[in-house]
Amino acid sequence: MLADATPIVDVQGPIDTLVIAGGPGAECGTYDPNFINWIAKVATQSRRVASICTGAFLLAEAGLLNGKQAVTHWRFCDRLAREYPKVIVRPEPIYLRDGAIYTSAGITAGIDLSLALVEEDHGHETALKIARFLVMFLVRPGGQAQYSHMLSRQAISSRPLRELQVWMLEHLREDLTIEQLSERIGMSARHFSRVCLRETGMNPGQFVDRMRVEAAQQIIESSSRGLKEIADSCGFKSADAMRRTFLRVLGITAAEYASRFKSTLVRAPVS
Repeated sequence: MLADATPIVDVQGPIDTLVIAGGPGAECGTYDPNFINWIAKVATQSRRVASICTGAFLLAEAGLLNGKQAVTHWRFCDRLAREYPKVIVRPEPIYLRDGAIYTSAGITAGIDLSLALVEEDHGHETALKIARFLVMFLVRPGGQAQYSHMLSRQAISSRPLRELQVWMLEHLREDLTIEQLSERIGMSARHFSRVCLRETGMNPGQFVDRMRVEAAQQIIESSSRGLKEIADSCGFKSADAMRRTFLRVLGITAAEYASRFKSTLVRAPVS
């Protein structure tokens, strides 16, 4: 039987692990000052403090993430960095620790973080037994980029670069060199490199790799095509080249990504 909830005003004494959960409204930008003050106060009485998903916004509002590395759900990483510039936002990890502060990327990443806390307190074997019981990885391979098509969701402010992005999606099989791309956008190669880095956080080569990986992700998730065919259609020189690029960009291979996300829908034959 679950224990009754305790109002925060009745919480007394030290806390071992303070966990702030996220969810709808946690990133709203308008917070109850009494609750924020309570988080800031109780954090000083806690051995460690953790957030799940957008709960990181509440920790940031309480000032607990100032100067700290933190992560939240990929959809809100840019916003967290923009609204709380003192926070060092890292969008890739599923969870991370900075001192006594722990943050996790999303709701299920909170389970990954919980396993890490169990391992920290009770050892590897105990955490592994729990992971096996839950039928999940003790340490999930790759970062949260594998769960989001991040580049396609970024707000690129440069209109020429947005138009180039659309053109690139239609010409992924071409040799997308920096010379070709800069000529297409009407910039010198050096200026294009600066604009690309400013707008996307990537150099042109990384930008092309990300575009191809995201295109391959979409095909893997929505079709039954083989990896060799997908690699060819997305401009990779070979399935092995796609494997290496996936590993570099997402932290897992294309085959590993397919094993997790490939469509298993069986379509009825057309009569």
